[in-house]
Amino acid sequence: MFGWLRRRPAARPIPDAMWHELLLRYPFLAARPAPDLEKLRHLAGQFLALKEFHGANGLVITDAVALAIAAQAVLPVLHLGLAWYDDFVGIVVHPGEVLARRVVTDEHGVVHHYDEVLAGEAMDGGPVMLNWSDVDSAGSTAEQGYNVVIHEFIHKIDMRDGVPDGCPPLASRSARDEWRAVMQANYEAFREQVIIAERFGGEAPWLDAYGATAVEEFFAVACEGYFVNRQRFAAQFPALLPLLDGFFASAPAPRLTSA
Repeated sequence: MFGWLRRRPAARPIPDAMWHELLLRYPFLAARPAPDLEKLRHLAGQFLALKEFHGANGLVITDAVALAIAAQAVLPVLHLGLAWYDDFVGIVVHPGEVLARRVVTDEHGVVHHYDEVLAGEAMDGGPVMLNWSDVDSAGSTAEQGYNVVIHEFIHKIDMRDGVPDGCPPLASRSARDEWRAVMQANYEAFREQVIIAERFGGEAPWLDAYGATAVEEFFAVACEGYFVNRQRFAAQFPALLPLLDGFFASAPAPRLTSA
C-alpha cells in the first residue's frame, strides 16, 4: 500500500493516473472548481501520510481504497485544515456493514442487549470505522445525498468540543446559539417529514431518514447532502445552506480537547 509514498509524514504527490481514476469514480469530487481540486489532492496526500488504514474481515487496503477514503474525508476540511482530524490516527475498513453488539442500561437499571447494523462509526478520540461497499458506491449514491465517509468525519468535527450535539466548535456563544436554533428547527421539520412518511404514507425525505433519530445525526446526514449534491441540498434546505457555507469556508483550526 502507498507505493508512491516513501517517507512519512511528508506526502509525495498523488500520481496523475490514480487521481484521474478517482475523479471518474466520484463525479461529485470532479465537479469541484479547479482550485478546490488542487487543494483536495494536496490534502488527500497529507491525510494518507498521517493516518493508518486497517482492513478488517479479509479486506485488503490497496492504494485505490485508501485514496478513495482520503479524498472524501478531507472534503469537509478543504478550507479548514487537517488540524480538525488530529485527535486520531486509525481508520478501520470492513468489506460491508457491521453487526455490532450493544449493551445499554436504562434509567431503571435494566440491562438491554441488542444488535445494531452499522455502516460506519466514529469514536471520540479514537478511530473511524467505515464499510468499503458504501465508500465504493459513493459516486452513484450522491444523487440520494448519501456518503458514509462524510457522515463519520462530520461526527469527528462535531466531537471536537465534547459529546456530539449537532454543533461544531464555534468561537462565541452567540454563534453557537444561532447555529443551534437553525439546526434544531431544520431537524424538527425533517423529523416531522420522516414521521409523516413512515406512519401516514407521506412523501419520503430526500436525505437518509436516520437523520431523524437525533440532531447530531441530522447534522451529519445534512452534511452528506451538502457536500455531494449541493444543488439539491440548496433547494431542500435553503436555511441551512448559508449556515454550513459560513462554517466550512472559514472556521479556524480547533485546539485539542483534553481526553
